[in-house]
Amino acid sequence: MKKIIATGITLLLLTACSNVPSNSSVEKEEVKQKKSTEEQEKVETSEINDDELETTPEEKNETEEAVQTAEYVINENNWSIEPKSDANPKVVLLTIDDAPDKHALKMAEDLKDLNAPAIFFVNGHFLNTPEEKEVLRKIHEMGFIIGNHTYSHTNLNDLSIEEQKEEIVSLNDLIESIIGERPKFFRAPFGQNTEYSKQLVKEEKMALMNWTYGYDWVPEYQNKDSITDIMINSPFLNDGANLLMHDRTWTSEGLVEIVKGIQGKGYEILDPLRIETLE
Repeated sequence: MKKIIATGITLLLLTACSNVPSNSSVEKEEVKQKKSTEEQEKVETSEINDDELETTPEEKNETEEAVQTAEYVINENNWSIEPKSDANPKVVLLTIDDAPDKHALKMAEDLKDLNAPAIFFVNGHFLNTPEEKEVLRKIHEMGFIIGNHTYSHTNLNDLSIEEQKEEIVSLNDLIESIIGERPKFFRAPFGQNTEYSKQLVKEEKMALMNWTYGYDWVPEYQNKDSITDIMINSPFLNDGANLLMHDRTWTSEGLVEIVKGIQGKGYEILDPLRIETLE
């Protein structure tokens, strides 16, 4: 007991003789420990928040795609591609119909080498075998957009509502089973839509598309030199031109020169991902 009282008196004397506030060394240590604990908690909280904020590359891409604003729209009065604001108006859209028949993969490879995006509009009757499906998968994996061109390429005006639905929706289902996503663009055979097909395309969240010019089904242009010349020098080549080509021998042979010739006139080959769709 005497020892305790003596110790207390000593502490009081030391406190009275010092110039610091009247905290004991024990209290100082407690404050120091408390501050250290609070700082550690802040660090741990910061680490937790950083971990929570971290995103995988896939999540980052999904977020960027979700907030990306389309820069172009399809003008359904003339089927050209128009900038929404200050995007470059001097663009051309490339599209390849009736794929993947015999030349689509080679055409995709050539376009890839030229860094020229395009939409490949496919038919279901070219996707009957594992080999044909693999061709479509390869085209998609190269970064090209896959569009719906109906299952059997029949004029929709000659079909019942039920048959039109089968032509369009069954192909969307088939394409999705092959590449993992549904088409965002639709082009009717011969450019002939019905009121029902227009509504169905909208329900399927696809953008309706035709073209501004194309020549490779006309007999006089069914050779490399003729199709190359007319595609580059057509009077319809202008800002926003929507070019129709097909999976054909002569078109495939002239494709590289066609693209280079169009670019030589100052046109940018438009990435279809920059066009506004319904989703």
